[in-house]
Amino acid sequence: MKFNLPALLRPRASEASGCPPKEKLPRHIAFIMDGNGRWAKRRGLPRSAGHAAGTEALREIIRTCSDIGIECMSIYAFSTENWERPQDEVEALMKLISRYFLSEIDELIEKNVHITILGDLTRFPQEQKNALTEAMRRTKANTGLKLNIALNYGGRAEILKAVREIAADCASGAQKPEEIGFDTVSAHMYTCGQPDVDLLVRTGGDERISNFLLWQTWYAELIFEPVYWPDYNKQKLFENLNEFARRDRRFGKVKP
Repeated sequence: MKFNLPALLRPRASEASGCPPKEKLPRHIAFIMDGNGRWAKRRGLPRSAGHAAGTEALREIIRTCSDIGIECMSIYAFSTENWERPQDEVEALMKLISRYFLSEIDELIEKNVHITILGDLTRFPQEQKNALTEAMRRTKANTGLKLNIALNYGGRAEILKAVREIAADCASGAQKPEEIGFDTVSAHMYTCGQPDVDLLVRTGGDERISNFLLWQTWYAELIFEPVYWPDYNKQKLFENLNEFARRDRRFGKVKP
């Protein structure tokens, strides 16, 4: 089902200004895009309309992160627990995945965005699986913003995957247990080769990380935005980036 949302219901981009200088920006920013369903409910719309509106907000945030030189951006699009949602909502989300990549892939390629899917794709229907693998293939050589899209993803499942892979390496003799370090584990994460998350933003008002990038957010700065994701825009992003720039990041140490 396609929703032609009236202009007044769509998230409108603000004329944003005041982005911090590049040296103050996070290398890796992550988003928990929460509140789509509640945004729709307040307007008397089905939850699927909220997800459709959320893709409008996502488009603006990807463009902005690319334009200002963010190195990595991760988004929580569909968790391992989301399969338990009502069947009609899951089906609408599957269709939205296909439509999103069909409509956005050319612009993402033009903006030099590199797409990585975080999560287990085996459970997806073939149409969505094909769209996701094709998006990764077509953007593989791109050198701009690294866009990580978490689908059928759970942080604990990712860590368990890493543990099993390392255990298999030890059993085969390729890895010595006493040589296992933090870098070893990071090398088995979906985000291998990328910096850890510096800033995690969650919209929608809830204050939890909901099993998202548990390993990578070990010292991330957290910002919980009360606005629902469809209302999150460039101006809100810049406000969050300025808040990040003001934070004193000590990583457990005491500064002299």
